[in-house]
Amino acid sequence: MKPAAFIFDMDGVIIDSEPIHSRVKMDTFHHFDLPFDEADLIHYMGRTSDEIFGEVIAKEGRKDLRVEDLVRYKHEHYLEVLQSGTIAPIEGAVELIRHLYDEGIPLALATSSWERVMDTVLDAFKIRSYFRSVISGSTLPKSKPDPAIYLLSAERLGVPPKDCLVLEDTAAGVLAAKRAGMRCIGFRSPHSGAQDLSLADTVVSRLSDVNV
Repeated sequence: MKPAAFIFDMDGVIIDSEPIHSRVKMDTFHHFDLPFDEADLIHYMGRTSDEIFGEVIAKEGRKDLRVEDLVRYKHEHYLEVLQSGTIAPIEGAVELIRHLYDEGIPLALATSSWERVMDTVLDAFKIRSYFRSVISGSTLPKSKPDPAIYLLSAERLGVPPKDCLVLEDTAAGVLAAKRAGMRCIGFRSPHSGAQDLSLADTVVSRLSDVNV
C-alpha cells in the first residue's frame, strides 16, 4: 500500500555520520578527561548527545562538568567536519528523496541530531526543499525510542500515524516509529553496527531496494 507520507531519519540513512559521530564523541571524552570504551558507543546509536554525556558524567561522578559544555564542544567539532566539504550522502538517499517527492508523497525529516547539524546536512546536500517538515530531536523533551518526534511529524504533515512509513537504521529509531503506530523500513546501514531491526515491517540493505 502506498504510504500517505514518508518520514526519514537522517544519521545513517541520509548521511553516513556514525564514523564521524564516533570520532568526535571520543575526541570530546578525551578533551574532558572522561574514560569511555569506544566499543560502548553502539549502545547509544539513535540517542542524543545529552544522554550519552549525561550518563557518563554521572557514572564518573564528575560534578565539575556540565553536560551542555560537552555537547557544545562535540557539536562544534562535528560541524567543522561536516562543513569541510568532504562528506557525501549515503548511496541512493538523495535519489530516493527525489523519487518520493516526484510521486507526490509528503516527506518529513525526524532526526535526533542537533538543529544546526540537521540544517548543515539539508543545505549541503540541497534537499531542504523536498521536506514539508524537519524536526531535530534536540528541540524535544525526549529522544528516540520515545515516539514524540514521529507523532509530531505526522501532525505537521496532516497525516494519521498509521498511514506514515518511516525509514530507520537503529533499534531505537525503529522502536520509536512502531510506538508511534507507524510502519517502518529498517535499513542496515554499513556503519550503524549490529542493530536489532526485528521490529521493522521490512528490512533492506540498500536504499535502492526501498519500494513504496
